[in-house]
Amino acid sequence: MPPPGAPNALVLLDLVTGNRREVKIGASDAMQYSVRRIEAKPGEQLKVVLTAVSAMQKSEMAHNWVLLAPGADADAVVMAGAMARKTDYIPAAKKDQILAHTSLAGNGESVEVTFTAPEKPGEYTYLCTFPGHYAGGMKGVLVVR
Repeated sequence: MPPPGAPNALVLLDLVTGNRREVKIGASDAMQYSVRRIEAKPGEQLKVVLTAVSAMQKSEMAHNWVLLAPGADADAVVMAGAMARKTDYIPAAKKDQILAHTSLAGNGESVEVTFTAPEKPGEYTYLCTFPGHYAGGMKGVLVVR
């Protein structure tokens, strides 16, 4: 638990596990990720572990982590996601614009996804598709170089 008055977020922690790097990200009721920038090498194996800290029920406040493909329309993915409650707000119609994603995490839960960073250097947006969270600023960038 964070000390009183501290934000409900986890600090970035990278762990090297074999050839895979683990990135731990916290998500809070403030609709923010604790890590807004991840740097990776082309083709690097990454495991993102997302942990939610919330005072609300999962149905009211949950988070996911969605990495978008280059050129993806973030607004369109989020809008389609709002109608995809049964699939943790991951829209099947926009799967071609998503490189990797977790399921939803509610208070005290952790979810994870393991993926290979793109080979092409660049900046790749990640965001939360739970309704209202992207508009509230819940996003970050994976920088591949």
